[in-house]
This record gives sequence, structure tokens and C-alpha cells, in this order.
Amino acid sequence: MVGVNQTHALNQLAPLAAELDDNKVTPGLLGFVVFAVIALGLWALMKNMNKQMKKIDFEEQPEEPKPPAQRTAAAATAEPKTPGA
Repeated sequence: MVGVNQTHALNQLAPLAAELDDNKVTPGLLGFVVFAVIALGLWALMKNMNKQMKKIDFEEQPEEPKPPAQRTAAAATAEPKTPGA
């Protein structure tokens, strides 16, 4: 159901739409140039981002195990954890 305010707004805009010719309302050359510049900028940005992402090494190095003497000394000095603290 269309409200009173919506109907009133549509009646005021209808004469404006009748004046516009569908064949003349186009983005034109300026719209195309702006779109092309944005598209080229996005392409260059994605190409550079791809190059930077290829440089990154995502594999983590495994942690080296400590010798047994160091493990026991570290375990002896560690404070015991209390549950709920």
C-alpha cells in the first residue's frame, strides 16, 4: 500500500521525468574516461599486490627442541599454575 507522502512525491517528480529524453541522458565521454582510469588503477594495484604477496613466505619454521638439561631446569623454575586464578 502506497502512503500519502510517497504518492505526493511521485506526482511532483513525474513532470521532471517526462522532460528527460532517454536517448540524450548518457554518461558520455567523461564517464567512460573516469571509469577507465579507475579500472586501470585497480588493475595496477592488484598486479602490485600480487607481486608483494609472492614475496611472503607463509611457512613457519618448526620450533627447535631444547636439550633435556635445559628442559628440566626450566620446568623446575616455572611456577605451578593454580586452577581458577
